[in-house]
Amino acid sequence: MTKITADNLGRGAFVYIRQSTADQLLNNPESRRRQYGLANRARQLGWTTVEVIDDDLGRSGGGIKRPGFERLLAAICEGRVGAVFAIEASRLARNGRDWHTLIEFCGLVGTVIVDEDGIYDPRHPNDRLLLGMKGTMSELELSLFRQRSQEALKQKARRGALFLSVAAGYVRAGRDRIEKDPNQRVQEALSLIFAKFTELQSVRQVHVWLRDEGIVLPVACHRAAEELSIVWRLPLYNTVHNILTNPVYAGAYAFGRTMSKVSVKDGRKRVDRGLRRPQSEWDVLLKDQHEGYITWSEFERNQRVIANNATGKGSAVTGAVRRGELLLAGLLRCGHCGRKLYVGYGGKAGRYYCQGALVNHGTARCISFGGLRADNAVGTQVLRVLKPLGIDAAVKALAAQTGETSAAQRQLDLALQEAHFAAAHARGNMMLSIPPIVWWRASWSAAGMRRCRLCIGSRARLPSSRRRSRRPWARRSGST
Repeated sequence: MTKITADNLGRGAFVYIRQSTADQLLNNPESRRRQYGLANRARQLGWTTVEVIDDDLGRSGGGIKRPGFERLLAAICEGRVGAVFAIEASRLARNGRDWHTLIEFCGLVGTVIVDEDGIYDPRHPNDRLLLGMKGTMSELELSLFRQRSQEALKQKARRGALFLSVAAGYVRAGRDRIEKDPNQRVQEALSLIFAKFTELQSVRQVHVWLRDEGIVLPVACHRAAEELSIVWRLPLYNTVHNILTNPVYAGAYAFGRTMSKVSVKDGRKRVDRGLRRPQSEWDVLLKDQHEGYITWSEFERNQRVIANNATGKGSAVTGAVRRGELLLAGLLRCGHCGRKLYVGYGGKAGRYYCQGALVNHGTARCISFGGLRADNAVGTQVLRVLKPLGIDAAVKALAAQTGETSAAQRQLDLALQEAHFAAAHARGNMMLSIPPIVWWRASWSAAGMRRCRLCIGSRARLPSSRRRSRRPWARRSGST
């Protein structure tokens, strides 16, 4: 006895098509053709109305939101579906919730499920049992795939040989090793970030200084699986922060620095990826694996400074230097409860006060006092200690200012050299492809224009006397 009735044929046949990832869409076209071929099978079985649902191409069936699958369920509930066609059970769902919801709805309205192996009517106990087993096996298969792949990745990571991506400043040396980028401009730009952080002790201040000086940073651009190129961009705060907190620049190999957190939102699984984990919870940490830009001790010191600069962690940290007249903000603690003192401004001067007892117990503030006396007392002692070092401090400040100018000028000089090389390379290509009479007209290429802009920017940083010395024509025109 056939399971396809006239009632089923009177309704439409829905063909559900899904591939889990973008990589499968790119590299597995035959699987997609097989799934689209189910539309012809539906017509051969007697259906005249066939609708293809392919909204979920590139989406996992493991429980995330799938618009195509939800559209299929809605059509089943409306009674418009006589049969659901899929190449196999795993295409419809890889989690029990979606799979059993589909079976339940199909059983209620009399919709059959068709795959390559047969036709199933969820209203029949044997078919329902077989469909349940197919769904369970599909879910188990996904779990086994995920477990095997994750264990293989971890095994390779324990050897320090797994590189899913390469940070800016490094290049691949073989399949399981990295080394410093030979580009001198890239190396000096990254070294400048660590040097400025040692001086300024703040990620935000390093970012502001780089933006004020107009210094661009290298950013890794992954255009293909094995191809890595560098683009130069004005830095974002996250760019600077990621460089300063990435252990790869300290010569270490780290794996498992982030994790995923699964939650339920609107009845669907939601996966939040990229959540940072404490260093003690990293899966793999191997030191001295390659040449670094800083030492491991410097990296650890930088992490302590960054952690202490956080201003949203209450009394657990000192906090970064913030605006305001009072000198000791973030440094004083209450002698009664040990919490960090707050700073308030009103009237002629600011005040230090503690709200620990007020917030936690509803009683009066522990202490509150004006900031002038405390600041004057501490300032006097600081100046007394630093007074003998005043000349040395002034010399060092002058040297630091000169170093800042030299570092910024060095970055411009390297960018100018790179632009000169790019312009010469482009001109050489033009000479090979364009007749000699024509090629000189096209020599003002994008690389040539960039070189000119860098020349102008580089000369703008020179002292005025040096700029005038490079314009002999100006002296000649002025003397006539």
